[in-house]
Amino acid sequence: MTARPYKLASVLLQYPTTALFDGLGVLDAEAARLPRPCAAPFGRFLGWLRTTPPSEVAQHYVATFDLRRRCALYLTYYRYGDTRKRGMAMLAFKAAYRSAGFEPSDSELPDYLPLVLDFAALHPRGEKLLRAHRADLELLLRGLRDAQSPYAGIIEAVCAQLPALRRPDQALVRHFWESGPPAEEVGLEPFAPPEYLEASR
Repeated sequence: MTARPYKLASVLLQYPTTALFDGLGVLDAEAARLPRPCAAPFGRFLGWLRTTPPSEVAQHYVATFDLRRRCALYLTYYRYGDTRKRGMAMLAFKAAYRSAGFEPSDSELPDYLPLVLDFAALHPRGEKLLRAHRADLELLLRGLRDAQSPYAGIIEAVCAQLPALRRPDQALVRHFWESGPPAEEVGLEPFAPPEYLEASR
């Protein structure tokens, strides 16, 4: 049961293509099979997709995830921004993929949320990564709510599958919500696993 919400969230958080709109019936059916804490926010988002022209959805996606620092789909960005520490943090993602038998490729950074959700649908180590970054998911959720984005519903559904925020996580959320991601501009090494996950041989 746990795998299905993560896979559905992964699909819905990717750039909206024609295939996404063509498959809305399947996605609706999948969401309806989930427990209510997940089904309700997924349903609201899918309802928005059905009533919004695809071009507007695409514009909203870019304006939200590409142009808002508080709505980045990269889990290490909230704590580390574009700093050297972020590159080190992403090593944990690469190690998790490899320990589960998946080999990173160069299609995306390893902390890209749709990729992590795909991993969580396949292996318990993926959900462990989500749990470790529960505060970062909460920061993304706050950013999406602040932007009044329907995409907040997807993150609500993901968080419904995870434990509530612990006190240390609440402190992290308060701190980074007030300060925003660090802004130091440095290069990152090209840590980037799969397009989605390729089983290592």
